[in-house]
Amino acid sequence: MRSRSRGRSRRLEWPTAVAAPRAVEVSTPPTLLPSTARILGLDPGSLVTGYAVIDFEGSKCTYVTSGSLRTAGGEFAARLEIIFSGISQLAQQWRPTEVAVERVFMHRNADSALKLGQARGAALCGAFVVQPKIFEYATREVKQAVVGTGAAQKDQVQIMVKHLLKLSGKLGPDAADALALALCHAHSRGLRALLQSQGAVRGLAK
Repeated sequence: MRSRSRGRSRRLEWPTAVAAPRAVEVSTPPTLLPSTARILGLDPGSLVTGYAVIDFEGSKCTYVTSGSLRTAGGEFAARLEIIFSGISQLAQQWRPTEVAVERVFMHRNADSALKLGQARGAALCGAFVVQPKIFEYATREVKQAVVGTGAAQKDQVQIMVKHLLKLSGKLGPDAADALALALCHAHSRGLRALLQSQGAVRGLAK
């Protein structure tokens, strides 16, 4: 009989994987917000867009202008063009350095939510002509900052806005909301700057 040689089984040894170098975080110094700013508050809507401009210096807010752009009637695309063009002209005239706008929220009606989002985008694109920093705030944040409660009603917001800025005369609800947004941002700047200086907040200023 032919003898069979018993071969030794070889264990395959895979080469040791080279560990990838660990990423090293390099912290960059935070950008501090300047002590002065011209703030544009925007309350976009597909039919009416409120706007307001205030000057902020130290802890003092000074009223500059406010009003509303009315786009009622016509095709929706034409309304967006009015919003874009109107805010673009305002931005070029008043040269805001910072813009405060309401944060996007879920709406019960999908069609209304879509139209509101497009109106908001048109307004922000119009403001980009002067390259301001953009800041977003939830509705409750704005009411809390201006009135002291997140459940405040529209008439309460109007009263407090007029009181804080020492305004007299009639103030439309859309302009009042835009002023409230601008004031909310002005009031939050001190805390935001403090957090940024400690490196605790990144990417809040866009």
